[in-house]
Amino acid sequence: MKQQAFLDKINPVKDKMYRLALRLLVSKEAAEDATQEVILKLWNRKHKIKDYTNLEAFAMMVIKNHCLDELKAKKNNNLRIVHQNYENKSISPQRDLELKDEMNWIQDIVADLPEQQRIVFQLRDIEQLDFEEIEEITKMKSTAVRVALSRARKKIRERLTNKHDYGITKN
Repeated sequence: MKQQAFLDKINPVKDKMYRLALRLLVSKEAAEDATQEVILKLWNRKHKIKDYTNLEAFAMMVIKNHCLDELKAKKNNNLRIVHQNYENKSISPQRDLELKDEMNWIQDIVADLPEQQRIVFQLRDIEQLDFEEIEEITKMKSTAVRVALSRARKKIRERLTNKHDYGITKN
């Protein structure tokens, strides 16, 4: 496989890979490094890429496993979820501050989720992947993916409701 053909297949997927790595690792730099390393791994296996029916799902599975290996190897001590919200210049500074505060609450809630729930939530609700792709990436059964997603959403909803209704930050 020529370099340009490889890049044509990888370019549509690399942003998703980076976002997943960013969700699992502490910093942008670590996520960029992980994404580059996985792309290099895929390049080294370029002769086998045509054998994969869904390159995106395979690449997402490889990046997930790579990031989890990084975390297990203690190269990264903290697990933090970071979501970069786009800046809308038409909103007031007060509303902007409220939105940032809300995003921080959600980040904290998602960070407290069990690993499987966090990954399934990221892949489904943020990356908007199909359940079949999530099953392939996580190697989980269909019912397990749906249960993990349901529990993650329920936990997020409960914690946000408690925060908004009662000012409670922890369950």
